[in-house]
Amino acid sequence: QVQLAESGGGLVQPGGSLRLSCAASGFTFSVYAMSWYRQAPGKERELVASITSTGSSTNYADSVKGRFTISRDNTKNTVYLQMNSLKPEDTAVYFCNANSIRYGNDYWGQGTQVTVSS
Repeated sequence: QVQLAESGGGLVQPGGSLRLSCAASGFTFSVYAMSWYRQAPGKERELVASITSTGSSTNYADSVKGRFTISRDNTKNTVYLQMNSLKPEDTAVYFCNANSIRYGNDYWGQGTQVTVSS
C-alpha cells in the first residue's frame, strides 16, 4: 500500500522557519522524483519545489527561491522541505508528491497545514 505521510506543519510567525517531512512507503522511493506542492484557500495547487530521484537536481518556484530548500534521504525514504523566512503568503496546505515517468505513477499525500501569522 502506497503511503506518503507529511508532517511538520503548524503555526509560525512571519520570518520564522519550519521543516516539513514526507515519509514514503509502499513503492521504490529511490527511483521516484519527489515534489512539494501547496494550495492556499481559493487558489489552485502550485508546485513549490522538486528533486530528482538521486537528489542531483532541484527546482523551485520563483516565490520561494532562496528561502526554501528541498532535500531527500533515500536511506530513510523521506523527502524534506526546509522553509525559512516564512511570509504570510506561504500559508497553505503543503502536499508531498511522488512521480515516476518510467512507471507511469503519481502519488499524493494528505497534506499538512502551514500557517504564517503574527
